[in-house]
Amino acid sequence: MNRLILIFFALSALIGSGCEKEEEPASAALPTNLSTVVSINDGVVEIQASAENVNFYTVTYSEAANTTVVESTDGFASYMYTESGTYTVITRAHTTYSDYIEKIDVVDVAASGFVNVPPSSGYETPISYPGYSLVWNDEFDGTALTSDWTFDIGTGSWGWGNNELQNYTNQNYNVGGGYLEIFAKNEGSNYSSTRMKTQGLKSWQYGRIDIRAAMPYGQGIWPALWMLGDSFQSVGWPACGEIDILEMIGGAGANDATAHGTAHWESNGHASYGNSTTVSGGKLADAFHVYSIIWDQNSIKWLLDDVQYNELSITAGDLTEFHQNFFFIFNVAVGGNWPGNPNASTTFPQSMFVDYVRVFQ
Repeated sequence: MNRLILIFFALSALIGSGCEKEEEPASAALPTNLSTVVSINDGVVEIQASAENVNFYTVTYSEAANTTVVESTDGFASYMYTESGTYTVITRAHTTYSDYIEKIDVVDVAASGFVNVPPSSGYETPISYPGYSLVWNDEFDGTALTSDWTFDIGTGSWGWGNNELQNYTNQNYNVGGGYLEIFAKNEGSNYSSTRMKTQGLKSWQYGRIDIRAAMPYGQGIWPALWMLGDSFQSVGWPACGEIDILEMIGGAGANDATAHGTAHWESNGHASYGNSTTVSGGKLADAFHVYSIIWDQNSIKWLLDDVQYNELSITAGDLTEFHQNFFFIFNVAVGGNWPGNPNASTTFPQSMFVDYVRVFQ
């Protein structure tokens, strides 16, 4: 009897020891002293967070039904709101994803309405040059285009002569915060964009022209800052002449980083001359660059950030097109003979931002 009792107690001890609850691991130590600096400019809300004992940060922006979470190791996050209003921004300092402290900021936003965020840095040129006078400029400082601009509308003949895919509207642009934004959208069955011009309103013969702009990017994206001769309506293209201050055909490799400067004219058919230059360490979308021409009675010179990369003598008798007035065209095309069509790698919407255009004579 005693032996049975001993066996019972021994089995009970074994079963009891097997059922003991394991200790849960202790939570990681939480960060401390979380603080945030909030900057708001033209709809862009930037957060700079700092904390102690932190491995990473997350910043959660909410707008209507959309929530955007930005993860950061240095505590910086940025988001552009498309609608004005009062919003809550939640900043968390993490040691792990489940171990964090948070701070809530309420921000009042006057949104610029931009579809994408313009770069915050880049090359700039002066407002004056020795020997030149500033005869016309647009700094895009207001909230609407001036009366110097109008639009091309529709799909054009043969896709604007290039089998382009977009439908041009007078809706795919924004002006605010000192910038013009022209954006291309994927509408499902087609694409939309904007093509704006000064035709019939403003034109110039000769001078230095500076355009500070940031490009879109991606396969099939074709932004252009260019000029056509005033005689376009009467003599057509290419007899009117064309000066491409900047074209870019987006895509992998060097395409997103390469600026093309070209002239087109009539010489027993279509004639053209051009050259290109490629920036190092990124895309033309990453920062603002200044695209320039210096145009006089002898030549047209193309510059990127004040470095010349192309020159055409226009003294020959078959280059008379380039001794007349030309007007501006700014557009973002989608697809076409030169860039090819977008593919699965192309993201939309894509935006070209223009900071200023200046004409010196």
